[in-house]
Amino acid sequence: MLTGREAVVSAGLDAVALKPAECDVTRAGELPVDRVTIDYEGREHLPDADALDRVADETTLYVTTPVRADGFDPLGDDSLLNRLPDGARRVLVAGHGAYLTDEESSRAVAPRIGAARRDAPDAWVGTEGVERVALAAGGTQFELLSRSTVRDVRALRAAGFEGEVAVYAPTVLTDDEDAVLDAVGAYVSRRRPVARALPGEPRSDGGTGNGADAGGTPPTDSAATGRTREVLSAAARDFALVGSPETVRERVDDLREAGVDHVVGYPARGIDEFLS
Repeated sequence: MLTGREAVVSAGLDAVALKPAECDVTRAGELPVDRVTIDYEGREHLPDADALDRVADETTLYVTTPVRADGFDPLGDDSLLNRLPDGARRVLVAGHGAYLTDEESSRAVAPRIGAARRDAPDAWVGTEGVERVALAAGGTQFELLSRSTVRDVRALRAAGFEGEVAVYAPTVLTDDEDAVLDAVGAYVSRRRPVARALPGEPRSDGGTGNGADAGGTPPTDSAATGRTREVLSAAARDFALVGSPETVRERVDDLREAGVDHVVGYPARGIDEFLS
């Protein structure tokens, strides 16, 4: 079975997303892809200018910039933009609440996405939670992979959308089920359809809950059993790219046939899986 760089090439990925809290992003130049995106995990994890310059010299660099966050707010403090290399492109997102203060989270998204697109017309626009705003803003639509992605992209194309579409997916290049669940089980369990489908557990009030609101949720990694494991295993194939490189390539080909232009894989087991 192919591993490392050969596996990434065989899987058909054309971009890789890196999380700076998890790895040294300056290793991006070792990856067998032309495009690299750097996710935003809070101001304290934003790579410094030298690191970003190095990645931009070796790849086509995209940096996720939450438009509500201080430092990237086009209607307020945008000082962190000075850290980005001239050649870097931006991925405009509303920003996950886990990385925003209460004040930042209260800021309006639509006018900020619009203003940022005017400043950076070549930016990708993240659609999660702001699909209509993202579509109205135009530009490359950057979507999280879901069970409806192929259908949704086909509908966009049928309706006449001619812009680019990029899809982001946690990626695990193995068919070892325990390894898959250890890597993406927690991630897929947080997706709303999956959280609703997970078996309920007794709560302290005597009722039952399921998914995210359960009082005692079952494990979501390789320790999961029974119905929980079944739900998570199926969800991993809906919301992530998992399996042998050949299996992942089939899914990537389906996405491209539907009209997806870029498939961005996040190495859910760490960057070494994409390099070893």
